Amino acid sequence: MTLSPTAVTRPVSIAALGECMLELQGQAFGNLRQTFGGDTLNTAVYLARCGGDALRVHYATALGDDSLSAGMLERWQAEGVLTGLVQRLPGRVPGLYLIELDEGGERRFHYWRGQAAARAYFETADTALETQADALDALYLSGISLAILPPAGRERALALMTRMRAAGKVVAFDNNYRPRLWDSVGDARYWYGRAFAAASIALITADDHQALHGLPDLASAVSAAQALPVPEIAIKRGALPAIVGGDGHWQEVATEAVPRVVDTTAAGDSFAAGYLSRRLQGLGQAEAAAFGNQLAARVIQHPGALIPRDVMRDLMKS
Repeated sequence: MTLSPTAVTRPVSIAALGECMLELQGQAFGNLRQTFGGDTLNTAVYLARCGGDALRVHYATALGDDSLSAGMLERWQAEGVLTGLVQRLPGRVPGLYLIELDEGGERRFHYWRGQAAARAYFETADTALETQADALDALYLSGISLAILPPAGRERALALMTRMRAAGKVVAFDNNYRPRLWDSVGDARYWYGRAFAAASIALITADDHQALHGLPDLASAVSAAQALPVPEIAIKRGALPAIVGGDGHWQEVATEAVPRVVDTTAAGDSFAAGYLSRRLQGLGQAEAAAFGNQLAARVIQHPGALIPRDVMRDLMKS
């Protein structure tokens, strides 16, 4: 689809593919708060909040037939996320993770996800995502989306990316890189390379790109990201300005200073939602990145992956 204001004449449909897990917040053996989160689910929720009637946001994943899975579905639907692409697998359960925070708001994750239902999303002959792809305008997935899948599932996800891009749809790949999810760095580089080749938009966290490719510094990571074979690229550099562009043309977009960083969870996920919500509605890259920065700045001032709606109502559309 064409990203221009004149092209946006109806609600735009986007599907996010990935995994949502049960989330525990707090200190181990102390007080813990239970909620849910996952990189692409976080992005889907913020897309739904910020897109309003202009976007139809679907989430594609697999859950179990347990009460916790049912509870997550209800909460996603309450956020305006459409769940028709979710598969319920008998006997399976969601994954679980614990976030511990240091005094500066930086995170340490502990995961229990080996038998999570989302890993089996592509184990059926045809998924709802694949059969309904022609009705979608855009697809969003991440490095974590690929990492949790077995090789056959990754092949199906990449085939879907290729098919949708060939049909003129937006295919956005976020480079979220978690080394512990991959058998080796070489394995991760192989699949990331194929995902970038299939994507029309790359959302890059520079330090993740640096870690994936063993680069000496952030500047090297930015240069490597700018050389990716993707038409449109947005590079996030923490508190430094974002860099957006493609085909040798680049511009910086300043981030927003915040009085105190409480929790950096979902900073990149919310940037992706802000950026894509505006690009899919026809705004330019710089405007989209500015809104992504604004949303991320709001998110990191509150605990948890999904902040209360009340503290971001000025950024939401009805």
